Amino acid sequence: MITLKYLYKMVNDNNLWYDSFIETLFKKYPKKSQLTEKLMDLLSIEREAVYRRLRKDITFPIHELTKIASVWNISLDEIIGIKSGRIIFKTQLLDYLDPSNEDLSDIQKLYLNKFKNIPDMEYLEVSNKLPRTLTSGFLHLDKYQLLKWTHQYTNKEKVLPFSQILYPEKLTEWLSSYHTTVKNVANTSFIWDFMLFDYLVCGIRYFHSIYLITDEEKELIKKDLYDFLNYMSEVVTKGCWPETSNEVSLYISHINIDTNYSYYYSNELKKCSVHVFAKNEIHTNDPIMVENFRNWMQLKKKSAILISKSNEKSRIEFFMKQRKLIDTL
Repeated sequence: MITLKYLYKMVNDNNLWYDSFIETLFKKYPKKSQLTEKLMDLLSIEREAVYRRLRKDITFPIHELTKIASVWNISLDEIIGIKSGRIIFKTQLLDYLDPSNEDLSDIQKLYLNKFKNIPDMEYLEVSNKLPRTLTSGFLHLDKYQLLKWTHQYTNKEKVLPFSQILYPEKLTEWLSSYHTTVKNVANTSFIWDFMLFDYLVCGIRYFHSIYLITDEEKELIKKDLYDFLNYMSEVVTKGCWPETSNEVSLYISHINIDTNYSYYYSNELKKCSVHVFAKNEIHTNDPIMVENFRNWMQLKKKSAILISKSNEKSRIEFFMKQRKLIDTL
């Protein structure tokens, strides 16, 4: 990460870096009048002071640079990386059982503050596991995902059983907000591995077999799965979230999906992520990489079938198959 001392040196010694920063501001707000108003409000400075900074008569002081970057989610690392020919990814490794205040603040900036009032936002997720965007609304199903993450990716000496898996209160509040907020995205698409539910059922059976999930808890997860399928069947039939009427498309891939990834794309925000370690991710806002991700992920539709809205036969067959699979739990 960039230190303030290093940033100060870059601003004063490297005009290319500062040019890139100004370019990034105009990408967020292409109209100069709008950008000016936003900077006036954010920095509490006069209009002429903003003009002088944008004309590069003077540079933004360090405290203003960091405030802009923080509030507008601009990666100073990536801006420097663009000029050095590098693409920088950040790793989000959240401790879900004991998140720090910094973790919670990052979540707020990355996920909850970015979906409001962005009418052109587009989201696509390609996955071989149920996305967090969907499981966050189903308590026992999401708790199972946390159990799996705890079992595989924490260093605790004793693995907690399902009954002792608890999100901290603040994170529970975030999950509830996240489940609601993601439905404000104007256009959402999912591409699922055709074996997704097979993998899920296999995992539940395994944790039940090693006594981390009791018979009663397995039934609770099973009920959540039925509720989830009923909800998604409604979403896919209508082609939109029932809560907001924003568009949703579901594709089922004909071939296995080996990596989980997603992107958010709008004029205001561009972000792509690779989902790793069950519940974590690496992400970047680099515009070139986001464009590449978007193109690559759209190509995944060529080997998938769209089952939302008009494709009634395929949709009914898919959901019937998954219900029969869950019956076997």
